[in-house]
Amino acid sequence: MPRLPLEGVRILDLSWLLPYTTILADLGAEVIKVEEPTRGDYGRYFPPLVGGVSTYFLAHNRSKKSVAINLRSEEGRRVFYDLVKVSDVVVESFRPGVVKRLSVDYETIKRYNPRIVYCSISGYGQESPYSQLPGHDINYMAMAGFLDLLRDKKGRPIVPAVNIADMATCLYVAIAVLAALLHREKTGEGQYIDISLHDAAFSLLTMPIAHYAAMGSLKGFPLTSLPHYGVYETKDGGYITIGILEKRFWENFCKAIGREDLIDKFWPASEEEARVVADELRKVFRQRTREEWFRLLSEADVPCAPLLTISEALSGRQARARGLVATVRYSGRDVPQLMTPIKFSNVRFREVSPPPSLGGDTEEVLVSLLGYSRERVEDLRRRGIIR
Repeated sequence: MPRLPLEGVRILDLSWLLPYTTILADLGAEVIKVEEPTRGDYGRYFPPLVGGVSTYFLAHNRSKKSVAINLRSEEGRRVFYDLVKVSDVVVESFRPGVVKRLSVDYETIKRYNPRIVYCSISGYGQESPYSQLPGHDINYMAMAGFLDLLRDKKGRPIVPAVNIADMATCLYVAIAVLAALLHREKTGEGQYIDISLHDAAFSLLTMPIAHYAAMGSLKGFPLTSLPHYGVYETKDGGYITIGILEKRFWENFCKAIGREDLIDKFWPASEEEARVVADELRKVFRQRTREEWFRLLSEADVPCAPLLTISEALSGRQARARGLVATVRYSGRDVPQLMTPIKFSNVRFREVSPPPSLGGDTEEVLVSLLGYSRERVEDLRRRGIIR
């Protein structure tokens, strides 16, 4: 019977806004969000809202618990230290220096649990020229040189609709935490992890930087200069993509569209020749609809795909076949959840449950996990230490 691989692993999540621990929750870890009692994760209130809660929060925090503790109070920190003693991982995303001021930094925490794995997430790293500079995804991609690659026809940088640095960082957090837990299994040692959103974005540029290292510029970079790696408008106003980087696929393509005269143009001799080929392809693609092209080219063994809208992708055959979308019921509505896209033979993922209400699990966790009496919990709540 497949099991949850991280069952028994407990994670204290001090991060906010983004799904840094969602993959780990999907894999079976008990993820306890530790939130400020009066407002909690400010991502809860980022519009649009469903039932008064951000749809982004709903997407990022499935299958987690919420404990609301005032870490600015000495007694609140003592509660947190008690949780640390029975946990495996702490994840935080404050600006560097904040956890030190709150006395929940790694050096303090490891005194209560030397085996703890502690992961700090920040914009530019714990120690860097810009460690105190605030930022969001667009800033990290700009600093990494990423936005230099994304320009419109007039050469102006564009803003991508996907928060690339953020989501790459989520993957690195999962990798780093799993590696640290494996290291601890072998050595008994906990450790500190420093992950930067800027660094995550920068790490994705392996191909353009390899090209730059060889050529001294990005001129001729295949992913931006080849006519057979691009997006073309079709007869019905839709778009088809072709991603041809091998000559055999180019030959298949030219034969399928009835333009065998273009076979020897696989690697254009100049920018002008590339423009001429691209113009020819634009004319060809306007002769059929998006679906007609997709059927023809896929049957000819050509790397191609229709450019789907978000609505089409959510309900599309591929997403359904791969089980990529689930739903949780929240405030009378079904909210889509994008599932962790990994298939195991002997591992299952946790069944999706709705994100937690602010402090909704405080009493349960403190009573069942730490052995606090309900009278003590009520006293802490009355004094504003917890919610």
